[in-house]
Amino acid sequence: MTESERTIVPHTLPSGLGKPATRALAAAGYTHLEELTHVTEANLLKLHGVGPKVIVLLRNALDAQGLAFADSDENTA
Repeated sequence: MTESERTIVPHTLPSGLGKPATRALAAAGYTHLEELTHVTEANLLKLHGVGPKVIVLLRNALDAQGLAFADSDENTA
């Protein structure tokens, strides 16, 4: 296996979130999907600019990569 094959490329946030949500997520330090696996949906909803529509878009993007929010059943064991 080469070095590039071992490198995990983080997935950027999905398009269509809207500028307020994108800015709010970036200001909170979330710029890649993988970072959202450490935060709950409830905490994201506290960010100004992040509402239920954004949560659905993020949840779908996470699901497509086999990931989930911290409070999802898939992350609890």
